[in-house]
Amino acid sequence: MSDSSKYEAVIGLEVHAQLKTNTKIFCSCSTKFGSEPNSNVCPVCLGHPGSLPVLNKKVVEFTVLMGLATNCTINEKSIFARKNYFYPDLPKNYQISQYEEPICVNGFITIEKKDGSEKKIGITRIHMEEDAGKSIHDFGNYTMIDLNRTGTPLMEIVSEPDLRSAEEAYLYLTKLKQILTYLDICDGNMEEGSLRCDANISIRLKGEKKFGTKVEVKNMNSFRNVEKAIEKEIERQIDLIEDGKEIIQQTLLWNADLEDLFPMRSKEEAHDYRYFPDPDLMPVVVSEEWKNELKNSLPELPDKKKKRFIEDYKLPVYDAEILTSSLKLSEYFEAILTVTDDYKSASNWVMTEVLKIINEQKIDLNDFKISPENIGELINLINQKIISHKIAKDVFNEMLTENKSPKIIVEEKNLIQISDSGELEKEIDKILDANPKDVQDYLSGKEKVIGFFVGQLMKATKGKANPQTVNELLKQKLESRRR
Repeated sequence: MSDSSKYEAVIGLEVHAQLKTNTKIFCSCSTKFGSEPNSNVCPVCLGHPGSLPVLNKKVVEFTVLMGLATNCTINEKSIFARKNYFYPDLPKNYQISQYEEPICVNGFITIEKKDGSEKKIGITRIHMEEDAGKSIHDFGNYTMIDLNRTGTPLMEIVSEPDLRSAEEAYLYLTKLKQILTYLDICDGNMEEGSLRCDANISIRLKGEKKFGTKVEVKNMNSFRNVEKAIEKEIERQIDLIEDGKEIIQQTLLWNADLEDLFPMRSKEEAHDYRYFPDPDLMPVVVSEEWKNELKNSLPELPDKKKKRFIEDYKLPVYDAEILTSSLKLSEYFEAILTVTDDYKSASNWVMTEVLKIINEQKIDLNDFKISPENIGELINLINQKIISHKIAKDVFNEMLTENKSPKIIVEEKNLIQISDSGELEKEIDKILDANPKDVQDYLSGKEKVIGFFVGQLMKATKGKANPQTVNELLKQKLESRRR
C-alpha cells in the first residue's frame, strides 16, 4: 500500500462561469437555456464570413464586479485574442478569449476549513470569452450539434496553484459560487453547465519546491464530483510514483457513474492554440470613473454579511454561515426580522423547519409557500404565550397547505394556549386523582414521573396548555399532597 502521507497535492482550478446576460457576448442572440436547438443563432455566432462581433457591455461590467469582489487589480486596458483550435461545435474554428492582457489579475479569496483555520487562495486572472456549442451523442451512430450556446458569455477564473487537497478545492469552488450568486451574475448551476470546473493536479514530496507533472481533469458536473475526482487523481498519481512509473501530462475525463477517470487527450500547451490579437475587436478600456461606479454598486458580500449577522444579531458562527450561504436565504431571514426581534428563534425556524421542507421537497426557496413575515408572526405568537411550541409546529404545517397567516389559523382552529390557572388546576386535580400510584411515586422521590402528568394534561387540553404554567401548577399540586 502506498504511503500517501509523504506527498502533497498541488491543485489549481479553472472555473468557467456562464454570465446571466440576456444576450450573447458579441451579438444580440438570446442566451435563454432550453430553447429549441439552433434557434438562438445568427451570422455572428455562426461565424459566417464578413460578420463582425460587437462586445456586450454587460459582460465587461459583470467581469469587473467579480474582479472587485475577489480583490483583483482591474486592468485599464485588456485585449481580446483568437484561440485557434478545431471544435465541431465552434463554427469559426477559433474562440474569442483573452490571453496576454486579461481584464482582472492578482486577486484572492479566503476559505475557512473544517478545523476553523482560514487560507488565502490566489486568483491569477479573470478574463472574458465566448462559449462553444454543445455536441449531443444520443443518436446512435450520429452526433448532433446545438449551437445555441455558441457565443454565450463566459468568465474564466483561474486560481493560483494554492490548493492542497480535494477539501480545499471544494471550499474554494463553493465560495466562488457564493460570490457569483450574491452578485447575481451567474446562477451557479453546474448541472446545466452554467458553472464548469477543470482541475490541474500534480503531486510532490512534502517540502519539495518544484512542481510535479500536471494532469488536467474535466467533466465534473457537481461540487461533490470535483472533490471525488481530485481525490481519485491524487491517489492515482501517488500509486504511479510509488510503483516507479512516470506521470504523463494529459487530460482526463471524470465518469461520475463509474466514479473513475479516463484519458481524453494529451495536454496542449498555450502555443498549440496559436493565440493572436483579434483584429475585429478594439481593446477594452475600463476607466477609473467606471471602475469606481461599479465598485459603489457592489452588494454586501457573503463574508461581510456573515460578520454582520454575528455582531448585530448575536448569532453563533454556525448559524451565520448557514444563513448567509445563499443571498436568497439571508434575505428571507432578514425579512422575518421585519416582524420579530427574536433573532435566534428566527434562525432556528429557518435552519430547521424551512430548510427541512426545501430539502425534502427539493424546491427552491422562491417556491416555498410560507412568507418570512408569517414565520415572524408565528414566533411572536409563541413569545406572547398565545400558542405553545408544539402548537406552532402544527400551525406551520397548516401554513404549508393553506396560504393563511398564523393568527387566522390559530383563531379558526381555536388553538389559543390555555394559561388560565383555574381551568388548568381543575384538569390537574382530575389527573392526579385518577393516578394515585404515580402521585406516590413522585412523592417518594421519583420526580421523572412529572413528565407523565404533563403528557396527560397536554392530551386532555389537546396540546393547548401553557407548558410553563403546567409545570409550576403540577409541582404545587403534588407538593400539597404531602400533607
